[in-house]
Amino acid sequence: MTPGTVPFALILLDTASEGLKVPLAMLMVFAAAKLLAEIFERIHQPGIVGEILAGVILGPSVLGWLSPNDVLSALADLGVMFLLFRVGLEVKPSELTKLGPTAALVAACGVLVPMVMGWGIVSLWGQPQIEAVFVGAAMVATSVGITAQVLASKGLLQERASQIILAAAVIDDVLGLLVLASVSSVARGQVNVWEIALTAALAIAFVVVVALWGNHAMGKVVPRMQENMKVAEAEYALAIILLFGLAVLAVYVGVAAIVGAFFAGMALAGKVGQRVNDLVHGAAELLVPFFLAGIGLHVNLLAFRSSSMILLAAILLLAAIFSKFAGCGLSAYRLGRTDAIRIGVGMIPRGEVGMVVAQIGLGLGVISENIYGVVVFMAVATTLVAPPLIKIAFLTTESVSPISTGATSTT
Repeated sequence: MTPGTVPFALILLDTASEGLKVPLAMLMVFAAAKLLAEIFERIHQPGIVGEILAGVILGPSVLGWLSPNDVLSALADLGVMFLLFRVGLEVKPSELTKLGPTAALVAACGVLVPMVMGWGIVSLWGQPQIEAVFVGAAMVATSVGITAQVLASKGLLQERASQIILAAAVIDDVLGLLVLASVSSVARGQVNVWEIALTAALAIAFVVVVALWGNHAMGKVVPRMQENMKVAEAEYALAIILLFGLAVLAVYVGVAAIVGAFFAGMALAGKVGQRVNDLVHGAAELLVPFFLAGIGLHVNLLAFRSSSMILLAAILLLAAIFSKFAGCGLSAYRLGRTDAIRIGVGMIPRGEVGMVVAQIGLGLGVISENIYGVVVFMAVATTLVAPPLIKIAFLTTESVSPISTGATSTT
């Protein structure tokens, strides 16, 4: 790019003082995300797709105005934590735990089928076995944040299929953690079985304890704490402390921070007032666009300079969609064809989860730059196709009190 063709926005970012760069980047991401979300909603498509595409357009693949950085990554992490916390506040723990066995089967099939397909395709492509295993691992875990955002915006969180998706995605995260720990150990040349077993035990214990007893415990703790606290918005302050506390604990035991955030919300479901829900909703509305646009920022089309990489990306994308849809959908078929389809499409998006696995493989030197680009494309593309598919799958369901609008609508 010659100096005369450099966009004004890029010149402004390059020449801005350190104090200006952060708010300027935030302005660009937030405004672009909301603008494209508005456009997509007007053409009757999920706004979430527009917000992700905003990141693609601003990022290295199109305009090149922004690249992923520490500030935007931190805002994205906060965004997905508040999103899952908000969703947890709308979920009844008793209903979720009743669906545990079905969710566990959905999660197990949703891990096994994509893992085998991803490994098989890349192996047949002639790549090294360890690289094929990492690609399979990147196809395993569902991005619960994407599906949760779509379901929440349409007021569908109380549907049976929705609750199975949420529960399965949490179990999926634990299973994906074990897969990642195992393949990372193999890549390093040593497999510590006891360490993996301990991580699994801690993760399972965390999920079970918080899911079964968290809501009951908070029902006793919150009123007592609120009586003794004098700070403004005491109930909200307690909620945020629990959010970050369980997020930290989740990471410590080996699962994602968003799992802790989700359980924090679920522990407080029905135990806090509407004021807390409103404040959490406001924080999520501010931060979630950075999470969604951040996914798009990671796309780099330079990985597709060769026709073979384009073909591999297309095959992996189709495999990623089919493996989750078939594996998760068929395992839930006893619930009926409609719920099976909804669960299958709800588990499709990989989002940030697949990209994290690919980044680890790249850091260990077992994934090439080209394969890394293909995996990131797969993760983003599944995230883009899932919202319209979810909308179609739930088309006949009347939504109740969407938490994004506070009004009743029909999907």
